[in-house]
Amino acid sequence: MNILGIESSSLVASVALLSDDILTAEYTVNFKKTHSQTLLPMLDEIVTMTGVSLENVDAIAVSAGPGSFTGLRIGSATGKGLGLALKKPLISVPTIDAMAYEFYGCASIICPIMDARRNQVYTGIYDNRMGFSIVKESCAMDIRDLIEELNSMGERVIFSGDGIPAYKKV
Repeated sequence: MNILGIESSSLVASVALLSDDILTAEYTVNFKKTHSQTLLPMLDEIVTMTGVSLENVDAIAVSAGPGSFTGLRIGSATGKGLGLALKKPLISVPTIDAMAYEFYGCASIICPIMDARRNQVYTGIYDNRMGFSIVKESCAMDIRDLIEELNSMGERVIFSGDGIPAYKKV
């Protein structure tokens, strides 16, 4: 099974191809261009390099947010356009859940953080020690409230995401 992934929830844009649960290709761009300028050329490059035609893609996975409203719209429109043209299903992937799933099997609490500005973050709390479980659904909240909640848990926490540098002094 070939799954095409499109991630556009932040300033960084990514396109990936999974073939039978193996990451075959990934193209990530963190440059000062809009996702409307980068996603299709990235997709074209992956198709060219792997030799997997878009007709052989079984599904298209798209980041569902939270994140940049414009970036999410561009990614969703790209995925939906491809899905309609190719008659392939679209899979919605919650951004914060995907960030936490990256640490599957890690012996800690996982807390992805995306900067939502004005001392707000998009976050969630996950426990990956015994599989993948959601402790706190993804939400927007004040960074100080998140710190207080995590401290009250008394657990080791691994953070990921662009909200870390933005709030490391809070």
